[in-house]
Amino acid sequence: MKIVIIGGTGLIGSKLAPLLASRGHEVLQASPSRGINAVTGEGLQPALVGADIAVDVSNSPSFEDKAVLHFFESGTRNLIAAAKQAGVRHCVALSIVGTDRLESSGYFRAKLAQERLIENSGLAYTILRATQFFEFVGAIADFGRRDREVHVSSQLMQPLLSDEVAEALADVTLGEPANGICEVAGPEAAPLADFVGRWLRKQGDTSKIVAGVDVPYFGAPLALRTLVPDNGARIMPTRFDDWLGRAVHSA
Repeated sequence: MKIVIIGGTGLIGSKLAPLLASRGHEVLQASPSRGINAVTGEGLQPALVGADIAVDVSNSPSFEDKAVLHFFESGTRNLIAAAKQAGVRHCVALSIVGTDRLESSGYFRAKLAQERLIENSGLAYTILRATQFFEFVGAIADFGRRDREVHVSSQLMQPLLSDEVAEALADVTLGEPANGICEVAGPEAAPLADFVGRWLRKQGDTSKIVAGVDVPYFGAPLALRTLVPDNGARIMPTRFDDWLGRAVHSA
């Protein structure tokens, strides 16, 4: 099959492409740097000619409310129109666990808008919601820095390795369309502050962690289980501490 990956040169796209190619499929890694821009529509229709499956793992370069909404709405509308014209039979999108529980965040409102456009497109589709990536824990820590303290939520998170996001996404892409939402997560649910603390210590960072249930997540309030999956999620095996040990060792 021919599979087009929108955002194909990013973190997940660059991991997904070789997985799909290794299973014998023709893979096109579409990105603005390669002349294919879903947001503007540039190069999108020619890229999808003959495509069986389109996978959207693109992400907005700006998290500002209006910019991120424009990115996901315009990109998704253009992709849907091009996919219909090309006869694409399965549209796959990567989203985030908790998207529908974080509407106070402009970013998550934009992701929810993306999901709804796909759901209402008339195309056969699968939306895979993943929890936060291990590689993202450092950004959570940096966002919460105040002088020599790191402020972070004590609500739960259940992160996973980005390689295993790509693995789950490959399986979803090559499976039958779910015409619904699937979820994937790591093996361990613990407070955000716990993951951040472990990450900081591995970096030799002795900043004081200030944890609380009322500390927002990128501006959005969290309930206990906002960021953890519902029952039935696919659980991937790699544990955070095992990844931390490998990541520090290879650094």
